[in-house]
Amino acid sequence: MKLSSNTTMVLKNFATINQNLVIKEGSELLTMSSMKNIVAKATVEENFPKEFAIYDLNEFLASLSIFKSPVLEFEEQYLTIKEEDQPHKKLTYFYSDPSVVQSPTKTITMPSEEVKFHLDMNKLLEMKRAAGVIGSPDMVLQKSSGNSSLLVKDKKNDTANNYSSDISTDGDGEYKFFFKVENLKLFDGDYDVKISSKNISHFKNDKSNIEYWIALEPESTYSN
Repeated sequence: MKLSSNTTMVLKNFATINQNLVIKEGSELLTMSSMKNIVAKATVEENFPKEFAIYDLNEFLASLSIFKSPVLEFEEQYLTIKEEDQPHKKLTYFYSDPSVVQSPTKTITMPSEEVKFHLDMNKLLEMKRAAGVIGSPDMVLQKSSGNSSLLVKDKKNDTANNYSSDISTDGDGEYKFFFKVENLKLFDGDYDVKISSKNISHFKNDKSNIEYWIALEPESTYSN
């Protein structure tokens, strides 16, 4: 098996969420952050022949990078990575014990959403860049007096610097939905976003078959 560049990029994204990964038989990848506040699911083009666990996903990806064109062969207790045109060059990578690897057993059933909007990658990068410059740990989607905006700020400090940008949303009521900026570990692309007042959000990539469920911060409020 050869991993596509898109699947490799998905694995790199998942490694930012959790270094542990259990790859199940089939084409669906599922991960969860150690704090259990981010769940991500991707459907990839490869069909994995067996279930196996990886303790350190970054190490696994680094192992792949040793080869120009890596080919994977799956054995009972390990996989072998070989150079496609030089199969004598190979690396034996042993599976981890699944009992020491954190992995979600199912995805989240998203409650009915109160708000939905389209988030393009440029807007997200703009907000994350501003948050980095002014040291803001929080991003809030807020609506007041009929106007919606995204704001990066420190919710614990009302006099801290902040940055805001208008955004179009679909939903009634007034709200402040808080995210931790560090939890917005999204694969490149634009997203359709749904937010429930039960403090859970769903991000679905427009072009890649990848989606995220991200918990909101408890300070989030919604009134209809």
